[in-house]
Amino acid sequence: MPGRSVWPRILGVVDSVLESLVEEPDGSVVAHVRPKRRHRQRCGICSRRSPVYDQGEGRRRWRGLDVGCTRFLLEAAAPRVTCREHGVVVAQVPWARHRSRYLRAFEDQVAWLATQCSQKACSQLMRLDWETVGRIISRVVDEAARSYDRLDGLERIGIDEISWRRGQRYLTLVIDHVTGRLVWAAEGRSRKVVDSFFEQLGHERCAQLTHVSSDGAEWILLPVEQHCPNATICLDPFHVVQWATSALDKIRRQLWNEVRRIGHKAEATNLKGSRWVLLKNAQDLTANEAVKLASVAKLNAPLYRAYLLKEHLRMVFHVGQDEAIRSLERWLQWARRCRIGPFVALARTIAYYRADIEATLEHGVNNGRVESLNTKVRLIARRAFGFHSAQALIALSELTLGGLCPPLPGRQIR
Repeated sequence: MPGRSVWPRILGVVDSVLESLVEEPDGSVVAHVRPKRRHRQRCGICSRRSPVYDQGEGRRRWRGLDVGCTRFLLEAAAPRVTCREHGVVVAQVPWARHRSRYLRAFEDQVAWLATQCSQKACSQLMRLDWETVGRIISRVVDEAARSYDRLDGLERIGIDEISWRRGQRYLTLVIDHVTGRLVWAAEGRSRKVVDSFFEQLGHERCAQLTHVSSDGAEWILLPVEQHCPNATICLDPFHVVQWATSALDKIRRQLWNEVRRIGHKAEATNLKGSRWVLLKNAQDLTANEAVKLASVAKLNAPLYRAYLLKEHLRMVFHVGQDEAIRSLERWLQWARRCRIGPFVALARTIAYYRADIEATLEHGVNNGRVESLNTKVRLIARRAFGFHSAQALIALSELTLGGLCPPLPGRQIR
């Protein structure tokens, strides 16, 4: 039979003295404990030793990890102390976070499970409702975020937005290109949101940023230019090529409408069925798709020329730096005189962002990691069967992708 010094370790109770174990009528086990002397009379917020104010509401219970198939509870006195900074607060206990009715080990396991499995599995295994899981995640994230500043040492960052719910509901995400971790997130998609990030980062740390990648949105670029005088803006290649694919599809739709109006049904059908062939990368075409593309080249030279412009721009980002810069210049000259309206307009846009595109070619910084992280955030939302608030999704995303997830109780971080 384990002794009194062993039971606290078995039950996940730290820095405490076990007084007794009692079996309740419902079959649960209740451990009566008291904190060790050095952990008594401390403020629950700042841990400063403070004088006792009163005995609060008497003894209190905290939920712990199940012992086998048996529910485990911990009971102890919960006096209040008078902190010179925070006033009258409940005294700190070493086994639980402030204002929590669950043991620290219990909350750490809930947080870990929330990053690894679905809402239903986590709730059923831990015998909790999902709202309680959300509150536990918030407490774990808040405590972990206070232990170290994730914004320290940032040099290369990526900024992007993600739609997390219908109705134009967005999150703005910032990642560290060096570690690949999510370092900041907020609800909304606007210049005001990006300004708030740089204000939190501070003037000195903004000056330390060397590279910032984005998709070219003005609501991102303008705050970066204002707050980060030493940062090089890198435009994401995926979005640059996406501009070209959008221009190509616009041309295809225009041509389809024209030939449909004049009654050329066969050509209209051929154009309508060529959308994915034109948007697909050339090396990924199947034999049938290559035949389809050849028919487009034969029947509609302007559309095929637009396809070649798209492919040429895509290949700019797949060659060496010097060759890429020369290739970009040749592409601009071709697009300006191609007499295809959407690509002439695209040439003006790329000329405007040319310095940012060349910075991407030179430094190799792009939004690939940000897009990968966006996919993971969508997976988190899907796995949790949706969220009713942006803060709940942000907390779980920071826990999973921000390096804030605690290890399972009794395990060490490897």
